[in-house]
Amino acid sequence: MNAVFGVIFHFIGGFASGSFYVPYKKVKEWSWESMWILGGLFSWIIVPPIAALLTIPNFVTIIHSTDAAILGYTFLFGLLWGIGGLTYGLGVRYLGVSLGSSIILGLSMVFGSLMPSIYYFFNQTAGKHGIDYFFTTHSGICIFIGLMICVLGVYLCGKAGMSKEKHLSSLSKETKSDYNFGLGIIVAIVSGILSACFNFGIEAGKPMAEVANAFWKAAHPGQGEFLYQNNVTYIVILWGGFTTNFIWCAYLLLKNGSYRDYGKPAAPKAKNFLLCALAGTTWYLQFFFYGMGESRLGNGASSWILHMAFIILISNAWGVALKEWKGVDKPTYRSIIAGIVTIIISIGVVGFAKTLEK
Repeated sequence: MNAVFGVIFHFIGGFASGSFYVPYKKVKEWSWESMWILGGLFSWIIVPPIAALLTIPNFVTIIHSTDAAILGYTFLFGLLWGIGGLTYGLGVRYLGVSLGSSIILGLSMVFGSLMPSIYYFFNQTAGKHGIDYFFTTHSGICIFIGLMICVLGVYLCGKAGMSKEKHLSSLSKETKSDYNFGLGIIVAIVSGILSACFNFGIEAGKPMAEVANAFWKAAHPGQGEFLYQNNVTYIVILWGGFTTNFIWCAYLLLKNGSYRDYGKPAAPKAKNFLLCALAGTTWYLQFFFYGMGESRLGNGASSWILHMAFIILISNAWGVALKEWKGVDKPTYRSIIAGIVTIIISIGVVGFAKTLEK
């Protein structure tokens, strides 16, 4: 049952992440940086401590008592992930929800799932799998096959995106205005690699989660692992992410004079604020539920792959629902649908792999 609940929690988290950018698309009269930093305040600064307070009342004490080196590495990976998250928004802007999310999250899935295992192969740690796990155990081989199937799904989505560029003349004016495949693909690659640093940050800050888990298990003996143990780690990671995004957005707000957006008479201020707050809060929920899924499946490759696969799946589904593929020919549309179906298959394979573990 742990595997089943783990997959369900990852699905909810993936749905939140795959959906968070949709409210941003409804913001009017504001520049990208104006809405991004406002939504980010909710994602990185406001919501995480509230979630931690509700689930780990002594989270401040845990952070204060954590070794400085652990906090430093966790914050550093948050900084690097922040660059990935920052460019994620630009990637989606230039490539659309479907293609942008597919490439970025596909790369993040591969790097985030395999790189920690390479580290643990050379630095063996109890409870952690090295890269050999994917080639010497039934469950590891199954997980690796699921990863490769998901990569195939990402490829099909990317192929559809390249074909989409050839049909720009028939696309809607709104979709065509921001679409830039050349610039978007560069941004997406950078974002995909650095976005994997969030998983590295979870690994680096795991001692904080373990303390929270130990406190909870002492108060609730025999009730398994603490579902919300990662909420304390998220706070430090997201401090790093906020730092990166705040510096860049502040630069753009001053450079472009877009700080004036907040005072534009034509802008629906209250509506825009609520949409940004909704987007930011929805974004955070992805990791809230990721932590719950990870507590059931373990913070290994399977959790990260499932999380990324569900995000890619939901993002592409939104792309179809938002008619980003309207006007393309049938082979292109079949390619995006095939990509979605392939990713669904990969999710089933990775989920099944957990049942093979002894």
